[in-house]
Amino acid sequence: MAVNIDELYMRGREAYDKGDYAEAEKHFLEVVKARPYADVYNKLGLIYHGKGELGKAAASFRKALELNPNYTEVSLNLAVTLNDMGRYTEANEVFGTAAKIAHGSPFALDPFIKGKLANEHAKLGDIYYDLGLFGEAVEEYKKAINLRPTFVDIITKVGIAYREKGLYNEAIREFVKSKEINPRYMPARINLGITYYMKGFIDLAVAEWNEALAVNPNNTDAQMYLRFVQHEQAGGDTPESLKLD
Repeated sequence: MAVNIDELYMRGREAYDKGDYAEAEKHFLEVVKARPYADVYNKLGLIYHGKGELGKAAASFRKALELNPNYTEVSLNLAVTLNDMGRYTEANEVFGTAAKIAHGSPFALDPFIKGKLANEHAKLGDIYYDLGLFGEAVEEYKKAINLRPTFVDIITKVGIAYREKGLYNEAIREFVKSKEINPRYMPARINLGITYYMKGFIDLAVAEWNEALAVNPNNTDAQMYLRFVQHEQAGGDTPESLKLD
C-alpha cells in the first residue's frame, strides 16, 4: 500500500509538538525516504541534538541546507551544533554565511518562520473562536493560511467558524478545499458531513462519512454519526451520546 507522505508528516509533527521525539523521529525518517523536506531534516537534526548525537544532527542540518540554502534557522542550528562539537572554525563560517544571506534578503521569510507565524495566528484565532467571535477567528485563520496555504487543520478551522456563523456554503467550500489537499485528513471529512446534515443534505452527509470510513475504517466519529442517522431514520429517540453538535 502506498505511503501517504502528508499523513506521516502530520503524525510526526504532532508527536514532535507533544515532545514525543522517538515517535516523531520514526515518522520523519519515513517521510524523508520518500520525499526530502528541509523542514523535516531540520526537526530530525534538533531531535538528534537533543539526544546528544551531534554528528547525526550536523548531517541532518546539512541535508536541510542542501535542499534550501537560504534556510537561516537551519544554518544557526548547524552552527550551534558544530560549536558544541568543538569545530569552532566551521561554526563561524556557517554563522557568517547565514548572516550574509539574512542581510541580503531582509524581507524574505524562511519556511520555519512562516510556519511559526502561521501557528501564532491560528492560536489567536482559537482564542477568538472560544470567545464566540467567529468573524475575528476567521480573519486570524486566513492570515495563517496566507503564510501556509496547505495547513489543512487551519483551513478546517475556517470552515467550522463559518458554520458557527451560519455560513454553510462557505463552510462547505473550506472543508472541500482541505479534503482536496489531504484526502486522509479526517476532521475535514467529518465536518463536511456534519455541515451537509445541517443543511438537510442527509444523503451527502452519509456519503461523506462512508467515504471517511473507506479511508479509515476505525474512525469513531464517522461510525457515531452514521449510527445517529440510522437511528433517526428508524424513528427512534436519539440518545444524547449520538446527537450532532
